[in-house]
Amino acid sequence: MQNTVTPTHCPYCALQCGMNLTPAPDGTVEVSERADFPVNRGALCGKGRTAPAVLSSRVRLTSPLVRSEGGSLVPASWEEALGLIAERLGRTRAEFGADAVGVFGGGGLTNEKAYSLGKFARVVLGTSQIDYNGRFCMSSAAAAGGRAFGLDRGLPFPLEDIPKTGCVILVGSNPAETMPPSLRYFTELKENGGTLIVIDPRRTKTAEQADLHLAPRPGTDLALALGLLHLIVAEGRTDEAYIQERTTGWEETRAAAMAHWPEYVERITGVSVPQLREAVELFCAPEAAMVLTARGPEQQSKGTDTVGAWINLCLATGRAGRPLSGYGCLTGQGNGQGGREHGQKADQLPGYRKLTDPAARAHVAGVWGVDPDSLPGPGRSAYELLDALGTDIRSLLLMGSNPVVSAPHAAHVEERIRSLDFLAVCDVVLSETAALADVVLPVTQWAEETGTTTNLEGRVLLRRRAITPPEGVRSDLEVMHELAARLGGERGGLEKGFPVDPEEVFEELRRASAGGPADYSGITYRRLAEENGVFWPCPAPAAGPAAGTGTGPLHPAGTEDSGDATLDTLPGDPARAGEPRTGTGVHPGTPRLFLDRFATEDGRARFAPVSHRAIAEEPDDEYPVLLTTGRVVAQYQSGAQTRRVDELNAAAPGPFVELHPRLAERLGVAEGDPVAVVSRRGRAVAPGRITTAIRPDTVFMPFHWAGEGRANTLTNPALDPTSRMPEFKACAVRVEAVRP
Repeated sequence: MQNTVTPTHCPYCALQCGMNLTPAPDGTVEVSERADFPVNRGALCGKGRTAPAVLSSRVRLTSPLVRSEGGSLVPASWEEALGLIAERLGRTRAEFGADAVGVFGGGGLTNEKAYSLGKFARVVLGTSQIDYNGRFCMSSAAAAGGRAFGLDRGLPFPLEDIPKTGCVILVGSNPAETMPPSLRYFTELKENGGTLIVIDPRRTKTAEQADLHLAPRPGTDLALALGLLHLIVAEGRTDEAYIQERTTGWEETRAAAMAHWPEYVERITGVSVPQLREAVELFCAPEAAMVLTARGPEQQSKGTDTVGAWINLCLATGRAGRPLSGYGCLTGQGNGQGGREHGQKADQLPGYRKLTDPAARAHVAGVWGVDPDSLPGPGRSAYELLDALGTDIRSLLLMGSNPVVSAPHAAHVEERIRSLDFLAVCDVVLSETAALADVVLPVTQWAEETGTTTNLEGRVLLRRRAITPPEGVRSDLEVMHELAARLGGERGGLEKGFPVDPEEVFEELRRASAGGPADYSGITYRRLAEENGVFWPCPAPAAGPAAGTGTGPLHPAGTEDSGDATLDTLPGDPARAGEPRTGTGVHPGTPRLFLDRFATEDGRARFAPVSHRAIAEEPDDEYPVLLTTGRVVAQYQSGAQTRRVDELNAAAPGPFVELHPRLAERLGVAEGDPVAVVSRRGRAVAPGRITTAIRPDTVFMPFHWAGEGRANTLTNPALDPTSRMPEFKACAVRVEAVRP
């Protein structure tokens, strides 16, 4: 084990906080502050501080597992496990066709893994059926951002701009619990004289910090945004010169907004007219302002239109593509941004290219050395893929995801997974989904491997290997290399296209992304180490501007230095990590997008002429209450890793149902009594938490747990027609007291 300090990044949320890792003599790993990284400036939440606990062999997998004839998972050799996967995937492909094999990835995979997985699905398996759990994260924001600006990047500006703006509207986000180190940016905003508006059905810890908290009924964020835009127009607060010079589609959008007068919006949302007017005053008064969305408005069956309506506020007031202003999305998963840019999403190729674009197919096929016509077309989105398991899709290879807990209508998804002919899972721990597999492969995790991620700002980062993985554990890149060798058949030698060295994979990713919207071609491992990350797009000289994005501040001209460095020669002194890269003509990366023009063909942003519509499942006499879901500070996503950390479990030991005192009184339940929440899809039971921080017509459940308290047993898989995002954030339920 290396006895050195390694600067790296947290494995959890999209902040990708910087930290230092030091192996201790007793075999544990110590986490220490890394103040040089600008995103968290040394601060870490409890998940980051305790992240090394999952490295312990006490909680993680260290041997392949194969299901025995008796039905249990038993240890096996790597040769046996890989051979069985190749044989079963190959058999499915031969008997039922390539699309009978599915691939499901994860937003926590490094860029190298996500890139290789997309390539593996399309080149080795020949299947179109690949998607990933990031579809459940920010796909609606991605669709709306792409529609409005021609390019999707979570934040088009660095986090450091937030404290310098005049007002932030934070919609459906609770960073105090989901990404605690980021809360300082909003605290500094207020210290600098700016204002914070938080929109959330619950009075969260973040909402407690706000100058104004609006608590709309779940699923009515679209109407709320339209009501605010109505007032902006009615009060003459639009920036007409900006609208004329930099946008299109305003007349239709204005007409749609004017149909949503304040009193009408109050009836829909429950937000009073005086509060609506106060929000408009706070947002429009300063010269600069921002709107930031998260899962609240995005995880809806109308999420794309909802985010589009919030973007409209920025465009109508001239706040997008200007300094210290604009729309941004607070990405959730660790590599939620990079994970969807490089090919594991059903409709995309590396570099954020469209799979249906002949030029994009030709470029990527050229890098891969295959015929463009051999690449399959777009496949099913995440939930649709999971829904097809056991019928159209007979075998599944799954990496870095736990849909038995994280997918909507989870009992149905679990049933579909159980109906598969064959399931292979690559994971760090034996998750609830891995426990159903025919073969489980133990793979390396964040501190045991090198690779890149892209945080919520679009900052590409280098995670560095700090310790040696346990014997018996291999990387996902090694898994794909070995499976390509076994599945190649007459094509032979396919494994050569799947290197096991992450830097070699990244070099190919650079070429595949060159000229695409998410252009990484000017980024190298050496630059990432020396510069503390590089913002994309960052083209190399031969790549030129990204397709359809133009030049100027979006894509300034630049060249890359000619030097290449291997990982062995990366500078190890953390004190140097914040220094700018020197060298003539090196493209600096693009921290701030759209200052000169938007990434559309004509350089103008597109308004979205949208109107309010109901959620897919409104309350009725049988199911009179709304359920919304979310996270708690001590757990992360499906909890597969954090639920194995004693300190985190002590802080958040299990699920709960948050309900208003009036609802609790009607049910006759007291604090801590078991409460059943029932939807058309199932029933979940958890202790009640009685609080005035939630609306009387709404209950809240965190989604980190499996079993009886699994919140996603209840959630609605109704899909947004554009993003294919399920409606996690609002469904009709009834709440019952559980009597002994």
